[in-house]
Amino acid sequence: MNPLIEQLRAAVGPANVLVDGDLSGYEMDWRKRARGKALAVVRPASTQEVAAVVKLCAASGTPIVPQGGNTGMVVGSTPDDSGREVVLSLGRLNRIRGIDEGNLTMTVEAGCILQVLQEKAEAAGFLFPLSLAAEGSCTIGGNLGTNAGGTQVVRYGNTRELCLGLEVVTAQGEVWDGLSGLRKDNTGYDLRNLFIGSEGTLGIITAATMKLYPLPTATLTAWAAVPSMEAAVKFLGLAHRHRARGSPASR
Repeated sequence: MNPLIEQLRAAVGPANVLVDGDLSGYEMDWRKRARGKALAVVRPASTQEVAAVVKLCAASGTPIVPQGGNTGMVVGSTPDDSGREVVLSLGRLNRIRGIDEGNLTMTVEAGCILQVLQEKAEAAGFLFPLSLAAEGSCTIGGNLGTNAGGTQVVRYGNTRELCLGLEVVTAQGEVWDGLSGLRKDNTGYDLRNLFIGSEGTLGIITAATMKLYPLPTATLTAWAAVPSMEAAVKFLGLAHRHRARGSPASR
């Protein structure tokens, strides 16, 4: 037995270090186009446990593959076939730490399913606008790690534009607490934007403070057929102008 396995079991509990049985859910991408072999699948339940796992892997020179919902299209969360890599699954870090109704923010852990985040926001009277096909299984940590766009990206922006702060475990196993919900923050380097879109290469996102919006008072859906790309761009400009004027159909 690799001595690292025993150390990982001591850090996160024996039941959360998987080395046997069917691990295809972690070792294969969802389209079944690529399959690797992990040394172990480790499932920490807290930021401190993530930090402990990273420190152990760093000390032994073991590569880590961070994994959220494993719904990506580019095989970024799939281990290679060397059997040397540890898959660090963040699925157990799935708590919503709090909603700040005054600041319109929600602080959530990286393993929180996107659809759960949407539903919790709506139950509190708010909108979290990030929406994509995999929202029932993808995680907010993965959305941030890949800077996902989704179906409302033109209006609300990529996931980067929806994030105010992060909590990250660095490659050395240190915890950077940048979970500020401050809207106007012009202090120092913007480390948050370094980690968003880095796909776990600079650190592992463990929690985030996300923007919320008031729920729309009304919605309107229309099918618009346009004869060309140029016409589509003009139509989009028209929609933007009406939204800027605050027309009921644009809210």
